[in-house]
Amino acid sequence: MSTVILEHPLERKDTLESFRDSLLVWYDEHKRKLPWRSEPSLYKTVVSEFMLQQTRVSTVLPYFERWMKQFPDFSALAEAPEEQVLKAWEGLGYYSRARNLLKLAKEVDSWEGIIPEDAQSWQSFPGIGPYVAAAVTSISFGSPEAVCDGNVVRVLTRLFAHGELFKDGASAQRKLRPLASDLLDTRRPGDYNQAMMELGATVCHRKSPLCLACPVIDHCRGAKNGGAENFPNLAQRKKSRQKLRRYWVESENGLLLHSADMDSARLAGIYELPERLPKNMGKIARKAEHLVTRKRTIGQVDYEEQIFGASARYMEKHPLPRQYRWVARPELGEITLSGPHRKWIEEIGMSQGSSLPNLKQLPSQSGKAKIS
Repeated sequence: MSTVILEHPLERKDTLESFRDSLLVWYDEHKRKLPWRSEPSLYKTVVSEFMLQQTRVSTVLPYFERWMKQFPDFSALAEAPEEQVLKAWEGLGYYSRARNLLKLAKEVDSWEGIIPEDAQSWQSFPGIGPYVAAAVTSISFGSPEAVCDGNVVRVLTRLFAHGELFKDGASAQRKLRPLASDLLDTRRPGDYNQAMMELGATVCHRKSPLCLACPVIDHCRGAKNGGAENFPNLAQRKKSRQKLRRYWVESENGLLLHSADMDSARLAGIYELPERLPKNMGKIARKAEHLVTRKRTIGQVDYEEQIFGASARYMEKHPLPRQYRWVARPELGEITLSGPHRKWIEEIGMSQGSSLPNLKQLPSQSGKAKIS
């Protein structure tokens, strides 16, 4: 057993078996009915795990349903152009996940049915780290691999009242992965992993955990000590603030938008209102008037974005620099916009009396905007 759990009751075989049994009985009775658990497949598991990284289940559900209709298997996804894939992902944020999922689909499609079942092999594929590799192989193939995500970290640190100060969530996952492996029920590894994550998501909440409803409360030191909310002990990360200036410029050809270069790590191919205007629009920039200020959070940075509006009635005849584009109103519903900008464009369009289409074809995330 791992040295982390010495002197804890779960070190004893009989108690560990009781813990596993109680957890799995609870999971069998109370697990949520989720679309990727209905008639499960490798493809469903992979897509759900990619979508669920740093994104809530409630946000993922409508995206997953639409995704499966549009790209029902690895082959269908592998044949889709990247622009179409990004459009289907629009609003989920962290667009690198969609690109990696597309790359993975192309690799799987080339395997000709020979699919590795071990976590180590899966970690060599695009976008696959230790967590996704363990989740996919344990759920799809029954491989004895333990997952250790944020939910599992919370459960483990509370079970053992483990108060070590971790630099961040990723550090906690790395440190506690051996402990997660020690506790894994190798008879039902996929169900056990899902049960641990389900427990963290539905009972062992970050704040106000439902300890009295916990199936393994008898094994939990954090609950017995009355200090479950003190775990995990993560170092507070300092936030920074940044102000940005954005431009709303319309011409007879539509709205001026900008997309990042294709080698951008975050927003390649994703359109937003531009931060800067082309040099030949200097006069327009100087005459722009403040329309609205919007705030959002990306990671540890709070952004305040001031949007200035102006008209470019005659500028549409001049060629635009690369990455800039006039987007006609009917096209706004077709291109891929970052989630917050989709919402802002609709709001401003309505306030300015523009006949913009309804851009809320997909749900936007509330709270923190997640982009990478």
